[in-house]
Amino acid sequence: MSTNLLLYAAAVLIWGSTWFAITFQLGVVDPAVSIAYRFALAGGLLMGWLALRRERLLPPRHAWPMIAVTGLFTFCLNYLLVYKATGLLPSGLVAVAGSVLSLMNVLNARLFLGQPIRPAVLIGGCIGVLGVLLLFSPEIDAHGIGGGALLGFGLMMLGNYASSLGNMAVARARKAEVPLFVATAWGMLGGAALTALIAAVRGASFGFEPTAGYLLSLLYLALFGSVAAFLSYFTLLGRIGADRAGYVAVMTPIVALIISTLFEGYVWTLVSALGLLLAVGGNLLIMAPPRWFGRQAPAGQG
Repeated sequence: MSTNLLLYAAAVLIWGSTWFAITFQLGVVDPAVSIAYRFALAGGLLMGWLALRRERLLPPRHAWPMIAVTGLFTFCLNYLLVYKATGLLPSGLVAVAGSVLSLMNVLNARLFLGQPIRPAVLIGGCIGVLGVLLLFSPEIDAHGIGGGALLGFGLMMLGNYASSLGNMAVARARKAEVPLFVATAWGMLGGAALTALIAAVRGASFGFEPTAGYLLSLLYLALFGSVAAFLSYFTLLGRIGADRAGYVAVMTPIVALIISTLFEGYVWTLVSALGLLLAVGGNLLIMAPPRWFGRQAPAGQG
């Protein structure tokens, strides 16, 4: 099994389960405060690991703007919107809406990185988005446009775009050979600080819920959902590009929907099953090697 496939599987399986874990973070503690706790803990753990390995703790000077963008968009604004949407929708559907990140990555990679858009990648992205819309339609049919479904979907679209902008900064940092672990640690700490500032301005209370569900989910989200999954994904981003790496967000809902079916009572329909098939089909198309379509990968990609 290739290293890229292992990284891909790790990111998908972990992130597929974190959507459900987020539901245990909602309720008593303000979402912004929980996000600040999560990434302060994750960034601190990663910095501690670097210190134990006696690796550098400060990134090069030219990396700070890219780290700041990642902290703001990936670890702050993105998750503020995701946690809000999770309060409105079943966790599996939040994950489904999150899969539109793949197409946003393709378009932003063209806009900000000058990467060409391969036809197979664009077609796969469109098929995946169609699958997402089909998976989401039963929720809108069941609750109507005023039931929070469209608001939750809109919040996730904004979150996806924020995440995609952060991904572009990560891709630039990887091309500039910025050390991945230290950049990720500082991005998380910066995102935690920004989110805590937003919480403070809003007058949120920095409390803590002393329950097993809240504590265990916080630890899982910090250690696995933040450190392990993001490092796997960011490494994949540098290896295969933002367009194909972004399709982690299409496979993730499959795991999330399975969990939502088991623990949240998500009800499948013929339309949602068709949507899942299209999402998987789009993923297989976008991940296919360029040689399958009679083309070789451009130099430095693949």
